[in-house]
Amino acid sequence: MCAYYDLGGEGVAYRDGDPKHHGSGESNPADGTCLTELRINEGVDTSYTKVLRKPDPIDDNPFDKVVPPADLLYVGCTEPGEWFNITVEVTHAGTCAADFLYTSNRGGTISIDVNGNGATGLLQFAATNDPADPLASRQWHHRNLASQLFQFRLNKEKNVLTVHILTGGNMNLAYFDRKQAHR
Repeated sequence: MCAYYDLGGEGVAYRDGDPKHHGSGESNPADGTCLTELRINEGVDTSYTKVLRKPDPIDDNPFDKVVPPADLLYVGCTEPGEWFNITVEVTHAGTCAADFLYTSNRGGTISIDVNGNGATGLLQFAATNDPADPLASRQWHHRNLASQLFQFRLNKEKNVLTVHILTGGNMNLAYFDRKQAHR
């Protein structure tokens, strides 16, 4: 879950080009819930999927390639140069492959480091923008699943994944879904 990036603040757990949080508290008015106030005082822009909105559905719209679950937290409003760390613990060392749920208004690339070492090279995301959608504001909400987007090796115990936004931006990054692991 990208929205559960590491603790530590700017320069330690993440780099965000703008210190203001544009998700929680801004585009999602604060109401005392985790969905609207997740890490509200940090620069990483987190938000959540909004479903069953009438009259114009936002995240469960007919232009999605993949319909996301309700209230799924994600890192959004990304721009080139930004990054965030996610620490994962594994019980057995091995190579893992992962799917990645995302949106990308204009396409873009990311890379992922594992424990400070480049692990994936450039990962290309196709634009999920769909000119047939009559609501311009939904162009950032067309979900897609990049299947088996990358493979990398994880050590037994703690591993720090660093997700780097390289080009494009305007991506919403929800989660990695590990599909297979080899010992």
